[in-house]
Amino acid sequence: MAAAAREIGLTPAAAGQQLAQLEAELGITLFDRNKRSLILNNQGRALIEPIQDILSRYESLGSQFRTGLSGSLTVGALVSSLMGQFGKTLDHLKDEYPGLELKISTGLSSDFLQQVIDGLLDAAIVTESPYALPKSIRWTLLYEEAMILIYPKGKEPSNLPFIRFEPKTWTGELVDRFIRVNGLEIRNSMVVNSVEAIIELVRQGFGYAVVPKLANVEWDKDKRIVIANPPRKTIYRRVGLLERKNHARTKITKAIEEQFRTGANPAH
Repeated sequence: MAAAAREIGLTPAAAGQQLAQLEAELGITLFDRNKRSLILNNQGRALIEPIQDILSRYESLGSQFRTGLSGSLTVGALVSSLMGQFGKTLDHLKDEYPGLELKISTGLSSDFLQQVIDGLLDAAIVTESPYALPKSIRWTLLYEEAMILIYPKGKEPSNLPFIRFEPKTWTGELVDRFIRVNGLEIRNSMVVNSVEAIIELVRQGFGYAVVPKLANVEWDKDKRIVIANPPRKTIYRRVGLLERKNHARTKITKAIEEQFRTGANPAH
């Protein structure tokens, strides 16, 4: 309640009064209440999608009369995607649509899904989910990155500990799949939830790792890292645009998709 009140510039008490008024007008109870918590009940959850649809229709009023793209889009993005294809796409969008404002929030794919569902984000650039998505959510493939094995120059991976990406994340599950498919025997040394931090740890000789081959990293010029071909099979990280199927800013998300289609898309 306190966080919601801050978001709309009210005191928690005033926000609570608005919620109570909404329940009175609708004639139903939306929350289960006790002394310490306020929890959205089944009736409240059932109203999320139709309310989001109403807001989308309201926000799209007048868009048919405007030329070009304008307004704002709140996008969640993997830090690694900003170092890859999405970073290039942002530059192109800024040049082509100066009236467009993109608000970027960084984080993990698994966290972004719930934020998109709740409407806190308009869209997110995420790794493909290993699980089925809710029916109200759409994921569109933008690009693919090969998962590669990297180790410090002058050292043998077999003599080094393995630096593992956080296994509970979607990219972490891809790393586990790479290990299984290629029959690697590993000795964990640490778990890190940042691709960039893992790459730097490998540079400094702390171990070897499996990471996505980010587009904007000059791998061939890096004198401290060696890239090894997978012994059996290459695994790809599929990165795409996650959004609700119905929202007011589909024209902007379509423009992002178009930039990826017309831009340089790494092939494999």
